[in-house]
Amino acid sequence: MTILESLFLPLQFDFMREALLIAVVVAVPTAILSCLLVLKGLALMGDAISHAVLPGVVLAYVAGIPLEVGAVVAGLACALGTGFIRAHSRLKQDTIMGVVFSSLFGLGVVLHVAVKSDLHLNHILFGDLLGASPRDLLQSGVIALLVVGVIGLKWRDFLLHAFDPGQARVVGLPVRGLHYGLLILLSLTVVGALKAVGIILVIGLLIGPGAIAFLLTRRFSAMLWVAVAVSLAACLAGTYLSFFLDSAPAPTIVVVLAAVFILALIGTRGQGARGGHQPHPG
Repeated sequence: MTILESLFLPLQFDFMREALLIAVVVAVPTAILSCLLVLKGLALMGDAISHAVLPGVVLAYVAGIPLEVGAVVAGLACALGTGFIRAHSRLKQDTIMGVVFSSLFGLGVVLHVAVKSDLHLNHILFGDLLGASPRDLLQSGVIALLVVGVIGLKWRDFLLHAFDPGQARVVGLPVRGLHYGLLILLSLTVVGALKAVGIILVIGLLIGPGAIAFLLTRRFSAMLWVAVAVSLAACLAGTYLSFFLDSAPAPTIVVVLAAVFILALIGTRGQGARGGHQPHPG
């Protein structure tokens, strides 16, 4: 077999072509949201929601309803619960999120063991990209279109809310609605990525592309494009390399993102000494 034939070998298998396709579908909405999460300092909220969906998935299995419904409800409950505790306590938001996501994740593991379900916990935790079905692709595609569509229509509002919530409130924007709207989109995106990368590694896609783009750009519009490009490249490269490395695609994707982040950090290390930069609207 020639080198060229070896390079194209993964594309000869249906499961690899489907895995590459769903990786692309998941890459776009996670990259866009990652920019907003990084700018607003909500990285831990993405982690919290991704962990919180586990008990929802298990309870949905017990109730005989679609697992995605349970995941969305649990994610939204986590977001709303965090906001409620923040409004009625002196605790800081990062502390609250740490308590909430660890508690819900622990509850999910306990429920999974207690109900003795047929669910494969590893697939939920780490994804099963190579076992993605047409239904999984359709679900992820619908969620991706919804998330990209909403942000595309309201990107100026989300942008102002990310950079200056006070100014957004002054000009009459529904600040609370935008905040919880972002969390709803985040919950849906986690569900869309559940099959691809699982609830543990999805945080890599929700933070990595935005963090890399933040280092490399100075305008929000450029940050979005760079984040999407990085996410697409990492998802495709990680899935492709996993075939030759005989590894799971999801952790391989996250490792590729980590490598790109290190390169970006090294390439922009001089900016840190000069105070760095904050991408501005545009």
